[in-house]
Order: sequence, then structure tokens, then C-alpha cells
Amino acid sequence: MPEATYVPPEQQSAEDLRYMREALAMAQEAFDAAEIPVGSVFVRNGEIIAKARNRTNELMNATRHAELEAIDYILSIFPPSSDSFAVSPHAQAAGENPFADTTLYVTVEPCIMCGSALRQVGIKRVVFGAGNERFGGNGSVLAVHNDPALINAPPYEALGGYYRAEAIMLLRRFYLSENANAPNPKSKAHRTLKTEIQPPGVSMHGPAGPSKKLARTLRGTSSPAASSASSRAQTPVNDGSGGAGAAKEVAEVSDGQRRGRSTEEEASAREARNEGGKEGEEQEASQA
Repeated sequence: MPEATYVPPEQQSAEDLRYMREALAMAQEAFDAAEIPVGSVFVRNGEIIAKARNRTNELMNATRHAELEAIDYILSIFPPSSDSFAVSPHAQAAGENPFADTTLYVTVEPCIMCGSALRQVGIKRVVFGAGNERFGGNGSVLAVHNDPALINAPPYEALGGYYRAEAIMLLRRFYLSENANAPNPKSKAHRTLKTEIQPPGVSMHGPAGPSKKLARTLRGTSSPAASSASSRAQTPVNDGSGGAGAAKEVAEVSDGQRRGRSTEEEASAREARNEGGKEGEEQEASQA
């Protein structure tokens, strides 16, 4: 199973911490703009060439993560001189690809989408703060940054743990507030800000992982009525396609069975479903 690489605080360089502070400032800017607080800074040969933050709510576009915002900007100021850049960014002459000697500093581990984009453009190195336990593309979920199966794009180094606690607390503060842009906004008036920071790779809920409600939903443990219906989910039928007895999915639950589910279980299922999505960008901080 992939694992993200974390650098102990005592081994983190002053230069890396300096640029991560810049990324945290961008994350704070995102927070102030009612965006999920993730910020990024791209540094090439000791010079910041781009800063960006999440703009998904502002632009109503789920792809507008901090990393992709910065990549687009860098390509606008360093336009590729070769027509082959789009398909072979790593085959360019020395100095032609600005990403080849650039380090990305980002407050949260790049998701799978961004991790793949960074590898395709040829980023040299990634330094991140908090892990992304649900969607991480640099080891927490998938090791897109160094997966040998991706033969057309050289791997890049990815290191985490830089100002990790600060990045997590920014996320927690954001998810403590009401998010009018969420698919199903819910009241958070009774939530309290958690300050305990679990070790890397461990949910904020402790070694057991996600909340009990979400875990119960993932395991599929529900009421006896629903379990009985689930056991009949596949019924042999003749669908007229020449395979008498082929299995078709049949999910029929009577109105009486539906009414049999308790109000508490219905509420738990709804809340567990709502806790998915981007709120889980850092499982330790959750959420979407």
C-alpha cells in the first residue's frame, strides 16, 4: 500500500520552511475568500515564480485547485517553444521546461488529479504540509509521483510534514464554518474546534479512522429490514438475452421496510454521506 513520506521537524531545512510559510499565507488568503484553505508556491532556482490558492468556489469549477492555478500561470509566462511540449515535456532542451528545476510548496498533499498533472509537466520536487488521507496523490492514497507504471513521465520527489499542524488547523477552522457552496449545507453551530493533532496517516478521530457513523455506513451495517433487502440484491432472472438465469441487480425494498428504519439511522446515513467529498481533503482535519 502506498505511503506518503514525512520529514521529521528537526530535519526540515530553513529554506523549505521559509517557502512553506509563503504557501500558508496563500492558504490563509483562500480561507479569507471562503475557499478551502490550500495555498501553493512554485520556486525555481531560489526565486518564487508563482503563487496560487484554491478558487473552486469563486469560479464554480472543481478543477481550480491551487496547483493547477499556478501551473496555468507559469505556462503563460514561460510559454513552451516546442510544439512537442504537450506530449513530451521531459524531452525539451535544457532550460526549456520551467518545471524541471522547480519545487512546489503546497499546504496539503496534492490530490490524485494534481499529482498526475505535476508529473506530466515534469515538476522536480514537491514539499507539502498536511497529508490528504482521502484523495492524496503523493502516497497517502496513490503514489502517482513515483508509480513505475507511468512510463511516459519521470517520477518526482514528494516530502510532507512541513508546518503540518498549521495546515491542519486552517482546514479545521474552515470546516467549522458554514459552507453555503456545499451540495447539502448543514448547520455546524454546535461543533467545537479540535486542537489535537494525530500522527501522520492517522485520522483526527484516532487510529480507528473515520467517524463511527461513516464507518458504519461504509461497512453497510444498517437495519434488519435493509439487510434483508440487501441479501436479495441479486436475483437469477431470464432477461431475454440468451442467458437464462443471468444475474440482474434487483434492489427492492418495500415501503414497510423503509419505514422500519429508525429516524436515527436515516440521519446517520445522511450525515455520513454529506461528510464525503472535498471536506475529506485532509481526513485528519475533517473533510470537505
